[in-house]
Amino acid sequence: MTVSYDSLLSCQSLRVAIMGAGNVGRTLAQRIVEKDLADVVLLDVVEGLPQGIALDLMEAQGLEYHNCEVVGTNNYEETANADLVVITAGRARTPGISRDDLLAINAKIVADVAEKAYKYSPNAIFMVITNPLDVMTYLTRKVTGLPPQRVMGMAGVLDSSRLQTFIAMELGISTANVTAMVLGGHGDLMVPLPNYCTVNGIPITELLDSQTINRLMERTRNGGAEVVKLLKTGGAYYAPASAASVMIESILRDQSRLLPTAAYLQGEYGLNDIYIGVPCFLGCRGVKKILELKLSDAEQEALHISANSVRKNVHFALESVGFK
Repeated sequence: MTVSYDSLLSCQSLRVAIMGAGNVGRTLAQRIVEKDLADVVLLDVVEGLPQGIALDLMEAQGLEYHNCEVVGTNNYEETANADLVVITAGRARTPGISRDDLLAINAKIVADVAEKAYKYSPNAIFMVITNPLDVMTYLTRKVTGLPPQRVMGMAGVLDSSRLQTFIAMELGISTANVTAMVLGGHGDLMVPLPNYCTVNGIPITELLDSQTINRLMERTRNGGAEVVKLLKTGGAYYAPASAASVMIESILRDQSRLLPTAAYLQGEYGLNDIYIGVPCFLGCRGVKKILELKLSDAEQEALHISANSVRKNVHFALESVGFK
């Protein structure tokens, strides 16, 4: 009997390999197994670190009532045959360091990780979380040579969740009533879309004045930096892990959820050969479809400005790892 990939979506044989056992990687591993989504292999270069985290998570298995296995390793061979590879490896943000400051350092790390992970899981879908995210996602596809729909970046879900939270806090309502949409690069030039942010279907433009909306959008653009400033010793990881787990769930369970994702554009929104945040339907094959929203002239211009910033950093990243 031939078993298709799609038929495995409900089985416990699915496997996610997480590259990097830092705060985001380990928290994401916890999210995945506690949702009973897949077995997890957690890889890190520090000996004992992923093994210890994996053991700790496994010791909670009976308390959390899931059936997923967590394995920690320093060996890429043990990540073989993953259905989905998540790259979190890289230097984290600290106060005074922007996402783009991390470019040269993380480009070398991500290129090396992507190449080794692809060697053992050539059929996997790749998701990138390492910053600067849009650039690292482009680099991952360049290194692996994978079809564009099988390489994506996690950013828009996180940025949209932050805006969703700020809107709910401002109105004093449940976040469950709020839907938000943020496009563009994962940085200071991201593009929140007020007309696509709603409270039970009502646009926030009918509930908040323009000054308040602008303030909330600006806070969203600096959402990561605000957390870094408060923590002083690192960046956000709970919300990023949750954002990634939502995307992973949509992929592994073939839910086809519409989620803002750093996807490869080939003419959509007037942009070509670039990874940037746009709304996508995510399913078992990765990015199933990119949805083109109707944008105002100002929003379209802002998206292109964001894309131009990403494109400049892509060239620098490629050169730093030897691509011409």
